[in-house]
Amino acid sequence: MPSKHEPGSFGQNQTHAESKVELPKQYRVLLHNDDYTPMEFVVDVLMNIFLLDEISSMRIMLNVHKEGRGICGIFSFEVAESKIARVHELASKNEYPLRASMEEA
Repeated sequence: MPSKHEPGSFGQNQTHAESKVELPKQYRVLLHNDDYTPMEFVVDVLMNIFLLDEISSMRIMLNVHKEGRGICGIFSFEVAESKIARVHELASKNEYPLRASMEEA
């Protein structure tokens, strides 16, 4: 058996366990349509909280208006939860009933 100092002996006794890194689950954040929140406010939320450009924000806002909901982005659980809380806080502060939710992507 080679000694600890012989060439080629380093790591011979170590096992090579394959480790599989699992990516965190991803969640879609959705905005839901209501009859009271102005479209301009929804666009502002999308631009300021989700950091979307104006064209993307308008497209998502129209999806919310026409389809009843729109996808704002896909995030890890913690980020999605934080963005939803910010939407609800801003909507409440401005006295709008705008709601957001998340679903597994």
